[in-house]
Amino acid sequence: MFDVVVVGSGPNGLAAAITVAREDKSVLVLEAADHVGGACRSADLTGTGAVHDVGSAIHPLAVASPFMQSVPWHDHGLRWIHPPAAVAHPLDDGRAAVAWTDLDRTVAELGDDGPAYRRLLEPLVRHFDKVAGLLLGTPASLLTSGLQHPLFVSKLGVLLAQPATVMARRFHDDEARALFAGHAAHSLVPLSEPFTAGFGLLLSASAHAVGWPFPAGGAGEITRVMAEVLTAEGGEIRTGHRVDDLSDLPPSRSVIFALTPRQIESIAGSRFSRLGEQMLRRHRYGPGACKLDLVTDRPIPWANPAVAEAGTVHLGGTLEQVAEAEASVGRGLHARRPFVLLAQHTMFDDTRAPDGLHTVWAYCHVPHGSPQDMGGVIKAQIERFAPGFTETIVAERVSRPSDLEAMNANLIGGDVAGGSNRGLRTVFRPRFSLHPHRTDVPSFFVGSAAAAPGGGVHGMAGFHAATQALEYLD
Repeated sequence: MFDVVVVGSGPNGLAAAITVAREDKSVLVLEAADHVGGACRSADLTGTGAVHDVGSAIHPLAVASPFMQSVPWHDHGLRWIHPPAAVAHPLDDGRAAVAWTDLDRTVAELGDDGPAYRRLLEPLVRHFDKVAGLLLGTPASLLTSGLQHPLFVSKLGVLLAQPATVMARRFHDDEARALFAGHAAHSLVPLSEPFTAGFGLLLSASAHAVGWPFPAGGAGEITRVMAEVLTAEGGEIRTGHRVDDLSDLPPSRSVIFALTPRQIESIAGSRFSRLGEQMLRRHRYGPGACKLDLVTDRPIPWANPAVAEAGTVHLGGTLEQVAEAEASVGRGLHARRPFVLLAQHTMFDDTRAPDGLHTVWAYCHVPHGSPQDMGGVIKAQIERFAPGFTETIVAERVSRPSDLEAMNANLIGGDVAGGSNRGLRTVFRPRFSLHPHRTDVPSFFVGSAAAAPGGGVHGMAGFHAATQALEYLD
């Protein structure tokens, strides 16, 4: 009998297992696929010999997360690559806003909005460890911090709860407003809604505090190292072991599901109370994503050369244009000019493609479960800011929401965030509780992106679930 069985081997599942193993408890990770990693892995998706990130591609939270900081990356051969600029956001007339890792340079290039940008972000950058710890915690830890540091937490809460469109009024020029809008759009929520400023602030501050790095060789390096750390700590991993029912689990004292509520209900719904089962069924998923992987014969010919200095590029134009695109998706429509997130890894990592070739990773938000192929629209958005781009393409692959879910069952309807981020769901997920990782089955815990603190490669949902499981075991 194992002390803990973890179902799912993405970053959260592996983080949960490592946390358990470090306490000298026996732990087994079960993974349906024949490889670990979930959506954090890499593969040749275009048949060109290039390395494409299957899911996540840029990882600021992987270096900011309290759990991930405990992983000895260097000892296992992982090298983090930090481009000079975290993010670039081009505009139609050849201008571009750039979030350089250097805050002073960013402030200087934002001109008249530079002082306002500094006033907003410098305190968050200076106290980034504390900010990240709060936002990657649990509702219970947030309450405790509020009692211990009421002034700091209340001031931060007032900022985080605002709509991004309100926060952006601090700026007057298109560059700073667009830059903040692009960060906030990672929420997958219309920018006029509460708490979207929180996403913008966390990601804006991380650009200058830790950068937006990625691992040399592909995102799969992250979960490779985590799997090695787990086995070194005495944990076990079994791939190719699909769990469709509780009978597929070996005997254990507790189970951590690194899955979303719909999957947990399918596997173990009969063990839950009627209320607990309803909670699983009512979990609200967010918009989907349509992803485009490209191979080109040269770098993207950006109209503004500074854009080539960023690992991540946000494409969507002005604040108003980005907001309209996200509002369309929020209404269940496809944006005519969607907000596109793009990563250009091979500008900084020559291990990812054969000589002379480059990779482009990009996706846009679409309505949940959309069957529409947005590949052409995404390419048009890139071409908009990089004339001649389409002539450089030598191979491509489009992944619609159904394709993403087939690749990883956690991506229900193409939802890459594990559930909707609207309103208080940014804090209380998957249920309204100070300890949302617990369920009404005392030995079952939720440790996926569906649980606090939500999506991103940070491992903290798994860590929190494991902490709760260890308390149960004791």
